[in-house]
Order: sequence, then C-alpha cells, then structure tokens
Amino acid sequence: MTITLGFEDGTLRIESDRESDPDRESLPGVEADPRSDTARAPAHHYAAIRDVLRAVDADVDDTVLDTEPVSLATSYELREYQQDALDAWLDSNRRGVLELPTGAGKTVIALAAMAACDEPTLVVVPTIDLLEQWQRELESEFDAPIGRLGGGEQRVEAVTVATYDSAYLRADELGDRFGLVVFDEVHHLGAEGYQDIARLLAAPDRLGLTATFERPDGAHETVADLVGSRVYTIDTDELAGDHLAPYDIRRIEVELTPEERAEYDDVQGTFVDYVRSSNINFTSGSDYLQLVKRSGNDPQAREALLAKQRAREIMMNADNKHRQLGRILDRHREDRLIVFTAHTELVYDLSERFLIPAITNETSASERREILERFREGEYSRIITANVLDEGVDVPDANVGVVLSGSGSEREFTQRLGRILRPKDDGGRAILYELVSSETAEERVAQRRR
Repeated sequence: MTITLGFEDGTLRIESDRESDPDRESLPGVEADPRSDTARAPAHHYAAIRDVLRAVDADVDDTVLDTEPVSLATSYELREYQQDALDAWLDSNRRGVLELPTGAGKTVIALAAMAACDEPTLVVVPTIDLLEQWQRELESEFDAPIGRLGGGEQRVEAVTVATYDSAYLRADELGDRFGLVVFDEVHHLGAEGYQDIARLLAAPDRLGLTATFERPDGAHETVADLVGSRVYTIDTDELAGDHLAPYDIRRIEVELTPEERAEYDDVQGTFVDYVRSSNINFTSGSDYLQLVKRSGNDPQAREALLAKQRAREIMMNADNKHRQLGRILDRHREDRLIVFTAHTELVYDLSERFLIPAITNETSASERREILERFREGEYSRIITANVLDEGVDVPDANVGVVLSGSGSEREFTQRLGRILRPKDDGGRAILYELVSSETAEERVAQRRR
C-alpha cells in the first residue's frame, strides 16, 4: 500500500491505493473527506503524520512541501545561554518556544536556527516596525533575496518576513513553501484569528520567540499545540550584570490629593457595592466582561462600570505622580529616559508640561522613526509614550524608565523593563521607577505585574 501526502489550500490531502483502508484515518488530525473520497488534516499536523508513517516504515509518496534547500550562514557567535536555547530547540525536534528577556538576543538565536536548518523560512512578526527591523537584519546577515509580506509589499522568496496580518491572509496559499516558520512575539499567535496561520502552514519546523509566553486567557496552551511547548526559559535576573545591565526597581508611592481621595473613595465605593450585590468575583478577565455585558441593559451595572473607569483614571493619573515625575527628570538630567503611561491624553499633557517628545498610537510612522532616531543619536534624551513602545519597536538604548501607569500584565512590565536593560558602555545600573497611588487598587495592580 502506498500513501500519498499532498498539500491543498491549507490542508493535507491523504490518499492510499486502497480506498477502503482505515489506517490513514487513524493518523493525527486526519478525517475522512467524502467530497473527494480522500482523507484530510489541517496542514500543521504534517510533522506528526510524517513521523508516524516513518515509524511504521510506510511506503509514502510525500509531495507536501514544494521547497528546495537553501544555504544560510550567520556570522554571529552565540553566547552560552543563546547556544543552550538553540540546542534545546534542536533537541525538541525543531519545535518549541524560547522565552528570553527583551534585549537578550532572541533574533540572533533565530538566525542561528535558520542557518542550522538550511531550509526556506517564513518569519512572522506583529508590527511594521518589526517587519522592517527583521528585513534589515536578514538582508545584512544572509546572502539571499529576502521576501516581504506587509507594509505595501507582497514579495515571496525562500526567506520571507511577514506581518501576522499578511500571513493570515496568505497562509493557505503559501503553506507548502516553507520548511521552517519563526513566530516573533509568539504570544500574539494565541489570538483566535492568528491561530489559523499556524494551522494552515505545513512547515514541520517551528520556532516561537517571546519574553513572556503565558497569556492570562490561557491561549498559550493552544500556541504550544501549534508551535511546540516552551523548551527554554531564562529570566532577567539570571542575565543581569553579565549579558544585560544590572538594574534596580524603585517603587514610589504617592498620595492622592484630598480632592482626588474624596472622589476616588466615592466612585470606588459605587463599584464595590455593585460587585458585592451582584456576586461577581473578578477572578479573571471574563468576570469584567460579564460586567460590561450587563451594563448594556442594567443601569446599575453601567453606573458601576463608569465608576470603575473613573477610579482607574484618578489613581493612574494622580497629580502627585506628575510632581514626582518632575523630580525624577531633574535627578536624571544626564541620563537617557523613557516614561511609560497607559493614557494617550496624559502623554500629550506631560509632553507639553515637561517638553518631552511624545509617541502614541496617533503618531505617524515617519514621525515616530524621526523621534526614535533623534533619541538614538542623543539629540533627545527622553521620550514619553502610551503603550506603543512596549513591544514590536526597535527602541534605542535607555538607562532609566518611569512607569506612571499600566496594567497588571506581567508581559507589559517585562517589556518595559527590557527597554532599559541593554548593557551600558560604562557598566552602569539601569533604574526603573514605578509610581503607584497609595491606598488604591493600583497597589494590587502593581503587585500582580511583578
């Protein structure tokens, strides 16, 4: 009996010369397809199906991948921990996720993995900034044409970099063109639509890169099914001092003004009273979603939701945080500093007050590049941003960070810390300030992200 494996529109088509043979439908992910009188499986099962057939020494006509070997070589010399990460991935049958801090050289490890595999590779990234950053790195490192999908270009080569959005649109078409797929910021793959990228690609070798693998919604478990489990992790403290800058985290508590305290206690009390009466526990994000749904037809739920939002605004944007920021800016006049906030409006207010260049989601790509380039060259020594520099942007070195406000996300905190941890020429320590409004829910938020 000969089993034929082929690729068709994001699926594997499995045929045998005995149409009634049941064995093909016992393969991983394979189901009968009565329309074509064959069997099919999502393309991402290709590696598992191939391995099962090899193990039983089956006679297989495998035409799934339409690829030719490529010759890739990298000039980077891996640090010990980077080599350990690469070895862990190679030893895991070239599948899995590497979890390393921002600034630890995940891209370098990926380049080494591509050179080790010598096969057509698709690199998938979440932002245009990362698309351009990866394109520059690939063109600099490899003597091969580099394809690009995104940012107005649709060019496919044996080595191609694509945004998640572009890969989502073309995965069923290109699923047989690559033997290796690299997912940068792989936690994004947990989003419902993006999961289809991995499902529609047949690439047997899969590498995920991230600073924080686990997602609050548990979707990292799906990512593990599609890419492989976390095979290597190292945290910031293990690298600080040798490969990353040594650092200090200084938490500064600020008092609300009497007016802020009175309003905060009032609106927070409205929220807490409703939660207690409605039996919502708020143990996960789905509980908050339940409140949002109720607010559509329950006036008290809407009042509680608005009260919670106002309480959050008060504690995160407290006036004394602004005064404390002024003191920090004075103290670090000679340092390179990034201020992080959660609110765009606050960014513009503080930008005008302290004369700091601002970057938000409203900033054009060209203006953002110009601000970051001036920061890189030293013309600017400080910038302020609302979330957009947390990940997916090549941010020049800084040695001081100030978190004025943020979520309870460990990922967000890790990314912000990573922005100041690249090793300094003078061996100096990096400092991250956390400004927290005392006796508010922000104390719990700050504790959760740590």
